[in-house]
Amino acid sequence: MVAQANRLRDVRYDIRGPVLRRAQELEAAGHRILKLNLGNPAPWGLNAPEPMVADMVQNLPDAEGYSDARGIYSARVAVAQYYQTLGVEGVQPDDVFLGNGVSELIVMTLQALLNTGDEVLVPSPDYPLWTGAVTLCGGRAVHYRCDETQDWAPDLEHVAAQITPRTRALVIINPNNPTGAVYSRETLLGLLGIARRHGLLVLSDEIYDKILFDDAVHECAAALAPDLLVITMSGLSKTYRAAGFRSGWMAISGPTTHAADYLEGVQLLANMRLCPNVPAQHAVQTALGGFQSIATLIRPGGRLYEQRNHAWQRLTEIPGVSCVQPRGALYLFARLDPAVHKIRDDQRLIIDLLEQQLLLLSHGTGFNLPTPDHLRMVFLAPVDVLDDATNRLRRFLETYEQ
Repeated sequence: MVAQANRLRDVRYDIRGPVLRRAQELEAAGHRILKLNLGNPAPWGLNAPEPMVADMVQNLPDAEGYSDARGIYSARVAVAQYYQTLGVEGVQPDDVFLGNGVSELIVMTLQALLNTGDEVLVPSPDYPLWTGAVTLCGGRAVHYRCDETQDWAPDLEHVAAQITPRTRALVIINPNNPTGAVYSRETLLGLLGIARRHGLLVLSDEIYDKILFDDAVHECAAALAPDLLVITMSGLSKTYRAAGFRSGWMAISGPTTHAADYLEGVQLLANMRLCPNVPAQHAVQTALGGFQSIATLIRPGGRLYEQRNHAWQRLTEIPGVSCVQPRGALYLFARLDPAVHKIRDDQRLIIDLLEQQLLLLSHGTGFNLPTPDHLRMVFLAPVDVLDDATNRLRRFLETYEQ
């Protein structure tokens, strides 16, 4: 028997796990599934800006060979200059690494950092790749509570209480997936203060930094803590609707003298992958330097703004369903009142919903939430599709029992 490696035994990535496999089985049997489980803009006609695509195509003849292991120089310059405009001090092109999406960079930063048993503070709920990658790298993800009654802000006292001598890093996801929370400056300063007191590396996932609604303001964590080593991550997948390009970046800021050995490890891992996807790197400079087309989508009258409002209203009209209105990102993270919907197994709930209504959503425990009373719905689809989805969910919940 060819067995799975032991280090994979405790790795979970439920948003592409058993539920998705069941959906694929149903599709193979001829069923048409309404999929609102992934933040993938392209299937819903939200396409990458044309100038980005044109630049990538124009540069294809120069993209056939390997690039620098960190990425092409023009893209690294653009990323460095972008963070300089946000107030991040001292970021230079050599402090920037491009990756095959932020996902690859998450794994690289953790591989270079963690020894067996080392701990990383990760929000709950989280984007589950963070927890999975910590585990894959031999570490232990220690989840800090985000408080739904406080618009999903991190509970700073709970964060501080999770610190042990083995804690190496603090993960911040802002704007947050799956909750849509956008953290206040006060909250970020509190998180950064904890990192400062305990000498933690800060890993700041800011992939949704421009997808903001109403009066929400995104604060770049690195700009608030020039005295801390911060690795800030973002990319083209969401703001620029180019998820399939697999083009992300990370920028290293703050003092690095004490982390020279760690950063040498990051460089080693970058060298071992040879380089990131070269054609898509040519879209980075155009994306960051050109017209920011996301602005028309997130203001009143814009497609994402109106879809968020409509989906949130329809979802919260369902008896026993509530939802903190997201101020950023692309998701509704709804709560099923346990007094109305007595759910013991939320993955079973999502599979039953899939089989009965052909609607694919995501279960809350898949985002490392400890209670089985939440689900996530993506609001990238047009309003009529969101109506269809919420109607299916309403019909299902009217009679569902476990």
